[in-house]
Amino acid sequence: MILAPQPGMIGLTHINGGVGKAIRVGQWLNGEGFSTWEHAFVFLPGGLIIEAEPGPGGARIVPFNYSDVYWCEGIFKLLPPTTNPTELGHVAESLKGVPYSFADYAALSAHRLNIPAPHLRKYVADTGHMICSQLADEFYKRLGAHIFVDNRWSGDVTPASLYKRDLQLR
Repeated sequence: MILAPQPGMIGLTHINGGVGKAIRVGQWLNGEGFSTWEHAFVFLPGGLIIEAEPGPGGARIVPFNYSDVYWCEGIFKLLPPTTNPTELGHVAESLKGVPYSFADYAALSAHRLNIPAPHLRKYVADTGHMICSQLADEFYKRLGAHIFVDNRWSGDVTPASLYKRDLQLR
């Protein structure tokens, strides 16, 4: 167990209320079960994080202010050992402002349920809109680290799938 998060670590936390419940349902529909982790973010140097958020402005870089965080220590080991704080900052800046998309949960569920939909794979993989876990996965891809090595579609990632993958890597 870590004493303090390291820059580049993915954190998972809870979301209370209706939004958290909706995300739990979305993860269940995606085949992940009812996970207690509904939000993902990446810890940055200087005590900042980057996270995907609904509303104007999209993904944002803000001070870390969560309690009850699960730190993805196993996934963190996938980062290249040469990754430095400057690279983390550049990747965060490149993702800042990416719009949030609740529709991605519907798209992921449609994929899981084999509902035929034209261009579904392209929509899920599109980095022009992301849910929080897609943003964390894309952050790692831009640093040359691939969290998932199975045959899943690009962008097919929820907070629950990050949690399950981290458990495999520990």
